[in-house]
Amino acid sequence: MTDIALEESLVQARERLMNALERAKRPFDSAALLAVSKTKPASMVRQAWQHGQREFGENYLQEALEKQAELADLDGIVWHFIGPLQSNKTRAAAENFAWVHSVDRLKIATRLSEQRPTHLPPLNICLQVNISREASKSGVLPEEAVTLAKEVAAMPHLVLRGLMAIPAPANNLEEQRTPFAALRQLLADLQAALPDAPLDTLSMGMSDDLEAAVLEGATLVRLGTAIFGARTTR
Repeated sequence: MTDIALEESLVQARERLMNALERAKRPFDSAALLAVSKTKPASMVRQAWQHGQREFGENYLQEALEKQAELADLDGIVWHFIGPLQSNKTRAAAENFAWVHSVDRLKIATRLSEQRPTHLPPLNICLQVNISREASKSGVLPEEAVTLAKEVAAMPHLVLRGLMAIPAPANNLEEQRTPFAALRQLLADLQAALPDAPLDTLSMGMSDDLEAAVLEGATLVRLGTAIFGARTTR
């Protein structure tokens, strides 16, 4: 993808988000784009940064660490880890990211808290919820989320910010909205159970269902293909 094409894709993605927020009658600053750059080279991340993008999501840890090293000169870049996280890789995530969206069990959260360097701010955490109850998907079950949230919120080097989900594909807008509405309600349940926690984040919505997610309150929408083009196979 050329620099001009990437700039155009970013402009279109931002317009799409603004249009969705307008339709939802929400403030234009109430949701942000998370540019998902998995399988894409660091040079494309640099191009997106040059066009004003600051929040980037990565799914694969080793790939992300290589990009971070190459892009260490970029000011203001915020790295989000959004992929499955194995316990033997929590240290690298704790040391190199500002956010982890894919915490789905106590063991992972405990290791992230213990391994977060003390000179860094607390690590922002989203619990990944298996909102569609798919056997192939990671995530805590909805009925177990409040218990896990209470445990994570008490950890010293983590800040529980909200929830993340990747619902099953749906055929139309109304069907897409259903799991997002369930995740929004679950966040409200967490806010009631943990009134002192800064629970302000719904990480939901991707290239195919951004509009439905924004209608149901998404604050971070994760766009990959819509910004960087079709992904290459790893």
